[in-house]
Amino acid sequence: MSITRRKFITQGSMSLAASAFYLNNVPVFKEKVFLGLQLYTVRDEMKRDPAATLKAVADMGYRYVEHANYVNRKMYGMPVPEFKKLLDGLGLKMYSGHTVMALNHWDATKKDFTDAWKYTVEDAATAGQKFVISPSLDGRLRKNAGEFKAFMDVFNKSGELCNKSGMKFGYHNHDFEFSQMLEGETLYDLILKLTDPKLVAQQLDIGNMKNGGGDAMTILKKYPGRFELLHVKDEIPASAGTEKYESTVLGQGIIGTRAVTDTARKQGSKYFIVEQESYLNSTPMADSKKDFDIMKKWGY
Repeated sequence: MSITRRKFITQGSMSLAASAFYLNNVPVFKEKVFLGLQLYTVRDEMKRDPAATLKAVADMGYRYVEHANYVNRKMYGMPVPEFKKLLDGLGLKMYSGHTVMALNHWDATKKDFTDAWKYTVEDAATAGQKFVISPSLDGRLRKNAGEFKAFMDVFNKSGELCNKSGMKFGYHNHDFEFSQMLEGETLYDLILKLTDPKLVAQQLDIGNMKNGGGDAMTILKKYPGRFELLHVKDEIPASAGTEKYESTVLGQGIIGTRAVTDTARKQGSKYFIVEQESYLNSTPMADSKKDFDIMKKWGY
């Protein structure tokens, strides 16, 4: 079959462009990103033996973890300085962590945060965090537009408080933000509308939203550049329980995880935290390693 010189050059240029982005099927990005593991993935192991679990996580190749256990100024039962020392000894960084900011953390009469939340921020700074992330929203706020909007202002104030320690406040979605509405808008649209991105970072959980009817790619296109952090997941139809979907090994479900993470990365997302909550015919540790290897294969 004959081919014109112009067509040859055009096809060759397209091929070179594709090769530049997907070299050996691995996307080439200039910006550095951080690949981590949300420790809720290995929650039972962390409860039994935090030191041994963290060592195993580090041995998998992870260099960044995200906590989901802060109680009475301790992380996984350890004073925060002790927990940070353990992380440091294993070469692990913890740039973010989950602690719910509750209604009682804000004193409306004094127009100030309670000591409990101030200690949360203080301890997060001690741990070396860059983000203090609240992973939920009180049920009462989901039903009252006035209270909801007022608490979004508290979110911004928490961002100001965190900024004083060189950090940002953040919010992590679940599913209700996409299925529940106030004044004709989803809670998630309201959260992004009412929070200042300079003060409040958004951590997009690309799997949780599926149970609420949310779609990660749609959200990324609607709010490009708003997501500094991602919870990286994949989902399959649930085998039990009340939810429609449950998480699985990356690349084995319906989310289209790689396309989502690559899109977020091109938009400027830098923190990619693997979280898997269900383990069909496997174990949390085994799947955490599989997820790490998959993300590295994808160029993370």
